[in-house]
Amino acid sequence: MFALSLVLAALLVAADQGLKVLVNSKIEQGRVIEVIKLGSVKIFSLTHIRNSGAAWSIMSGKTWFLVLLPVVVCIAGIFYMYKIRKGSKLEIVSLAMIIAGGVGNLIDRVRMKEVIDYIKFEPINFPIFNFADICIVIGAILFCLSIIIADVNERKVKKIDGKLEKKDD
Repeated sequence: MFALSLVLAALLVAADQGLKVLVNSKIEQGRVIEVIKLGSVKIFSLTHIRNSGAAWSIMSGKTWFLVLLPVVVCIAGIFYMYKIRKGSKLEIVSLAMIIAGGVGNLIDRVRMKEVIDYIKFEPINFPIFNFADICIVIGAILFCLSIIIADVNERKVKKIDGKLEKKDD
């Protein structure tokens, strides 16, 4: 499962980079293309911006930190994924998604010192984001879900064995 998760991560990184190349070549910076609109209400748009920071441009200009952090997280994620390679498939896939998102944005930061963002969800004031960001968020949600599922399964096993203990959490 470890090798397959690395292949999944590589495919997600390729998709991210492919989308960014497409956006960079087809959408002029700052241009907004309305994709979904209900009447006069905009729902979803594509745009092309460059972000030298993280979400909402926080840490703008702190490229060294925004390069170092994903490198550390990705290395730790790969080691952990290898350690649990025979464990929960959901946990391994979630880590592959987090790693892929981190690597996708890392490539941009190393190559251009900024990230190409292009997805805009209009109804709320939310930062413009990209496919790598989606991988990170979905991966994090799935990782949390895998921990919850593991905890529930552990409690079931303890209950079946007649050893259910009250935890003081």
